[in-house]
Amino acid sequence: MLHVRAFVDSASADGIAEALLATGGVRGLARSTPEDAEDGVVLDGDVSPAVADEVVAILDEHFEPDSYLLTRHDVVTPTSARADLLGGRGGFAWVEVAAEARTYTHTPAGYLALMGAAGAIAAIGVIEASAIPIVGAMAISPDLLPICAVCVALVGGRVRMATGALLTLIAGLSLASLVAGALTVVLVLLGILPSDFRLREEDLEPLIDIDYTTVAIALSAGVAGMIAFSTRASAAIGVAISVTTIPASSFLGVAFARGEVREGLEALLVLTTNVVLLLVSGAATLFVLRRTGKRRALRPDGTVEPG
Repeated sequence: MLHVRAFVDSASADGIAEALLATGGVRGLARSTPEDAEDGVVLDGDVSPAVADEVVAILDEHFEPDSYLLTRHDVVTPTSARADLLGGRGGFAWVEVAAEARTYTHTPAGYLALMGAAGAIAAIGVIEASAIPIVGAMAISPDLLPICAVCVALVGGRVRMATGALLTLIAGLSLASLVAGALTVVLVLLGILPSDFRLREEDLEPLIDIDYTTVAIALSAGVAGMIAFSTRASAAIGVAISVTTIPASSFLGVAFARGEVREGLEALLVLTTNVVLLLVSGAATLFVLRRTGKRRALRPDGTVEPG
């Protein structure tokens, strides 16, 4: 359930309230007068996620973006039998998904730190041909977030946002590769790895070969990742995305550090293919969610069911 709160002048209150109610998805709209306000009232009401975009458009006509609040409240009482499983308990709200995605149109320091750590851990797995460190690296990698941000921007037709999120993704994956390569060099210099160390390709073949499993996994991961992102459950699905990115990124860094250029280029091809497939399936999933979200919230009589 979403909740809107806006401070409006008394002369505009009636018109704004009527416009909000006309969306068919605003319930319990109440007015109150703050004690410290000379002229104006506060409008409070519950908003169905299906009409969140309309509500924001109405408020944007009268206010600056930071002069009203649209928040989400977790509902703990029994929900409607028509609640949409894919949309989550509160339903799908495009404006909320877009706001979350904007965080990754630049490159947060915490994101880079986690990607670097993931690259180092995965490098150990690549060097030792062990799945355990690679799985651990996938668990901490946050690359799901910029991938989903690119999908949101593509569906929303926001070129600048898509460019920023894509650069964030590239920066993170590049850092993971660089850290993996640097760690390999350090281990050789310290004598932990022999100077003639070579990757055991037969144990790591899925990281450098493209076949039908590569396509199937990447497409499925994109669907799962986008659904998780739009329902605020991304922490549980992050590994599904990272299985297609972090292992190949680290293999790329280790291979180039050891001068195995052919193997490194093969890993780069796998990584690029996976990212493209993730974006295609993720954007397609979000497009479907956006188009059907409002339709699911409609009652048979055409009114909006509360989210």
